[in-house]
Amino acid sequence: MPYNLAERILVTGGSGFLGSHLCERLLASGAEVLCVDNFFTGTRSNVEHLLDHHRFELLRHDVTFPLYVEVDQIYNLACPASPVHYQHDPVQTTKTSVIGAINMLGLAKRLKVKILQASTSEIYGDPSTHPQTEAYWGNVNPIGPRSCYDEGKRCAETLFFDYRRQHGMPIKVARIFNTYGPRMHPNDGRVVSNFIVQALRGQDITVYGDGLQSRAFCYVDDLIDGLVRLMQSPDEVTGPLNLGNPHEITMRELAELTIELTGSHSKIVHRPLPQDDPRQRQPDISRAKAMLGWAPRTAIRQGLARTVAYFEGLLADADGRLAHGPSRRPHTGSRGIAIPAT
Repeated sequence: MPYNLAERILVTGGSGFLGSHLCERLLASGAEVLCVDNFFTGTRSNVEHLLDHHRFELLRHDVTFPLYVEVDQIYNLACPASPVHYQHDPVQTTKTSVIGAINMLGLAKRLKVKILQASTSEIYGDPSTHPQTEAYWGNVNPIGPRSCYDEGKRCAETLFFDYRRQHGMPIKVARIFNTYGPRMHPNDGRVVSNFIVQALRGQDITVYGDGLQSRAFCYVDDLIDGLVRLMQSPDEVTGPLNLGNPHEITMRELAELTIELTGSHSKIVHRPLPQDDPRQRQPDISRAKAMLGWAPRTAIRQGLARTVAYFEGLLADADGRLAHGPSRRPHTGSRGIAIPAT
């Protein structure tokens, strides 16, 4: 799905995990890319290899403030996406989702361009129906420790559809389920990165609860393909559309697979389940299949092996050896990310 070489595309949150992969994909498709990030959770190192590309531009900016640029499309990905990060400053997280959406929608309205909102499966909360379809309204705690992210994204969706109803704007809303792959932050608190880092260090792998709670993990390349397909779909395809892998796996199974792929001798230990942590999360992607011709293609074993290889490089010592046991000093990964030993 090539882009016109004249198209300039704005990606907010472009130096983050998903954003950096999206920037790569758009450049490969022939577009000019303006990557905007405040580097709260994104890192310059994620896009460092793109800085010399003649169609790539990096701008440090916080989307809670207005942005005055000229672009042809907008992908709004700006927001911390892991509990560790979005709970660090919950007020700012809500501002990023809500005020950021208002600012980006205002920009899209002025420029008369199409805009895509990266929403989340977290809008379903701890679901009472399984799997989740886009018609499900969710079961969200509006005052819990996760609500800054959950409710912020729900409000952003409201804004997008109100802008469409009120101003006739071309919008796209993607509800993204658990995604993993290279460039995940090692300290983001997400289960895939946690398990891999612990396994590579020979530490105990921490499983919360009984380990029978399940998630459906989508490899990052598949997810980015879904976002691009949604953006390039006809204007009447607004979403929201679930984008994720419907193949479910328990946390216990994921821990065991991680140990196998890393060759680690780590043991699995159990800790209490965090508040409002969903027991099950699985997307129904029937609409994405029908409207976009999209479905994930990467099996969990294949994608996890690629992710392990990335973290092996990130955690390598200066002499190329992995720290297989607890380190007495902070690790600095190959991309310059400081990684605490505990």
